[in-house]
Amino acid sequence: MSTTGSAEGTLVSIGYEGKTASDLVAQLLEQDVRVLVDVRLTPLSRKPGLSKTKLSEALAAVGIGYIHHRALGNPKDNRAGFRAGEPESRARYREVLESAAASDALAHVCELLEDGAVALLCFEHNHAECHRDIVVRQLLKACPDAAVVHV
Repeated sequence: MSTTGSAEGTLVSIGYEGKTASDLVAQLLEQDVRVLVDVRLTPLSRKPGLSKTKLSEALAAVGIGYIHHRALGNPKDNRAGFRAGEPESRARYREVLESAAASDALAHVCELLEDGAVALLCFEHNHAECHRDIVVRQLLKACPDAAVVHV
């Protein structure tokens, strides 16, 4: 049972576009995030501190867990169409989420929500242009009581 009250069961959708690693960590702390789930296919960034190893170290330093769920990533050749809102790209990503690995990852995120706020991380600032939007919708089907915050 979480003692955070309002943070319990909160899904925080966050993109690091335009942010530094310290900005990201500060925003996660403001939202009482307990675990960050990286939904990038490949958790690498040209921005300092936002690749998997450095980011997980920065999060650990402030008591936030880090998990990379590759199965929830959007294929590289699908991203431009997705950002442009192309229905085919969105349909293709929904198919990605139907895989056994993605289903397992979604179930794991639901379990994590039982212990407090969980952040979903990708690049795009605007969640509507990012596959996080579809991940959140899928999670709400499995965890209908979760609250959602877009940062």
